[in-house]
Formats: sequence, C-alpha cells, structure tokens
Amino acid sequence: MNPDWFTFLTSHNACIEQNRVVHFGQPAVELARAESALLLMDGSHLGLIHFSGDDVHNFLQGQLSCDIRTTDSGKATYGGYCTPKGRLLSSFLLWRDISSQGYLMQLPVELVDAIAKRLKMFVLRAKVSIQDDTDKCIRIGVAGRNAYALLQDILPGVTFSTEPLSITSILDGQVICHNENRFEILVSPAHAPLLWKQLNGQAHCVGAAIWDWLEIREGIPAIFKATQEQFIPQMINLDAIGGVSFKKGCYPGQEIVARTQYLGKVKRRMYRAHLALDALSEIAAGDSLFSADARDQACGMIVNAAPSPTGGIDVLAVIQVSSAEAHPVHCKTLDGPQLVIQSLPYSMS
Repeated sequence: MNPDWFTFLTSHNACIEQNRVVHFGQPAVELARAESALLLMDGSHLGLIHFSGDDVHNFLQGQLSCDIRTTDSGKATYGGYCTPKGRLLSSFLLWRDISSQGYLMQLPVELVDAIAKRLKMFVLRAKVSIQDDTDKCIRIGVAGRNAYALLQDILPGVTFSTEPLSITSILDGQVICHNENRFEILVSPAHAPLLWKQLNGQAHCVGAAIWDWLEIREGIPAIFKATQEQFIPQMINLDAIGGVSFKKGCYPGQEIVARTQYLGKVKRRMYRAHLALDALSEIAAGDSLFSADARDQACGMIVNAAPSPTGGIDVLAVIQVSSAEAHPVHCKTLDGPQLVIQSLPYSMS
C-alpha cells in the first residue's frame, strides 16, 4: 500500500477497501460502462516482486514454469510457480525491468510476501536479490477501443506497440500492452498523479473489479490464497497462453507437468462461464462445482469471478472435461446456480 497514492485517489472519489479500489462513487454506472467506454483503473490490488543479480536469469529459469528467454525480446510472459508436486502456488506476469535489467513479477498483492519468502529459500549462494517493489511503482490500467489513441495523445513522443504483452519504455516507467484495447502503465509515485489527471480528462474512473472482469473475458487466470495448490498449470490453461515451456530444463513440479502433457491426461480444464446471480458475494474463488455424473464429488472449482456489465457474474472455472461436455455444471451444490459455458478467446488445441 502506498499511502500517498491512496490519499490522491481518495481525493478523486475513490472508495478503497483492503488496498483495493472498489469504485469511484457510482459502482453501477461504472460497471455499465465496462464494455463500451474508455476506462481508467488503479492497479494497487496487483503486487510486484523485483528480481536482480548476476545469477537471476538462471535462478528464475530453474524455478518457474515459463521460459525466461521469451522476455529477451521485450515482451512479458505468463507463468506459474509450483510445488514439487506440480501444484500452483501462484500464477503471474513476468517481464524484464527496462530500468534495472532485472525482472518484475506481477501477481495478486495478497501473495507477494509468501511467494517472495519461498523463492528466497532457494537462492542459497546464487547472486540473486528478491524484493517487494509493490509500493515503488504505481500501476494504472487504461482500456477501451480508444485506449491506444489516448496513450498517444497523452504521451505524444512515444510509439506504442499493440502486440500482446509487448513492453514500451516511457519517462520514468513502462507500458505493457495486454491487447490492442488494454494497456497497463507502470510509473513512479512521483509522476503518477499528473498522469492520472491527464488520462482522466478523457477516460472514466472505474473500480478494480472491472480489471478483473477484463482478465476473465480474456481467459487470463489468477491464483489466490483460496486456490493455492489446487491446480497444475494445464488445468488453468497456462499452457495455452504461453505460461508453460515443455522444452526448457527442470523446475519444481516439472516432471509432473510434463508427464501430464505427454500422456494426454489433462482431465480438467479452465472454462469461461456466466452465472445469473445478483451479487458477487454469492460466489468466490475456491467455491466447488458439481454435476450429475460426479454425484457427491466436486467436478470443479471457481478460479476467478467478477460482476458482468450485462448483469450476473462472469467466472473462470476449472471443470472436469467430461462433466462440462455432457452435463449441466452447478455452483456450490447440485441444485445451485448453473454455469452457462462461454467461449474462450484462444485455442485449446
């Protein structure tokens, strides 16, 4: 938590709870704008771990599911950090820090301390430094059909790439292109207030749940405390979005992840779905899913959930493939709300 930044946001009508911007005074209006308006969001619910040192490349390559070499081209990569049994402790976005030649890992802020502490246990004699940079950098999200044009207008001397996960350097910061209509700006606390005011001249301020919904719409999962050690990477489609390398060397859980891939035994996959519920409080990450074929056993679990602009709740859910293909899937109980399966924006082949 950066207290000065939160004071600034509060002065702009932000309602903040547990280090997360809930809304800017009109939650219903903000949600309704999510599909069509130009949006401005705070990213304080996301944390940052900074890695540096002479041995940092080899260290991360031996700890994470993704191939660190993919970041050499100036792009970010999704990835996972697993237990020796292949179960995910976290998912993340990783990229080279332009200013330090180290690496930045972005993940839910509630996991930063635990993941950083665990990784430090394996540094041993390697020349690697691991530190929490969450408060050293402000994250600002810009989304909508005119997001690219807005950035060009506010930062006229910069040419932004619209290639997914590309990184563009700006004064005192960098910009990640999540896609051509969604960008994330990382900038120092000193420059963030002026940049926010400039962006707010054309974009509407909305709460963090809108960013969550955009991630769900794009099929990008996030592991939280409630879902740690519940999934292997393929279950949440990390292999489909470039977060798993099957050609690099060993990392914790690699043998199990590779065996699952080569034997073709991924029996559970992540789906995007909609629930006709009135309140997000009725569903949460970690909630169990049921179908008739599984009887009293859960056939899946909610990964992420966020209010939908059209009403109800949109979710990412890991479901037993046989259940999803042949039976209705319900939340919490066999008689609970039914999931309406929707398409993902990427191929699962």
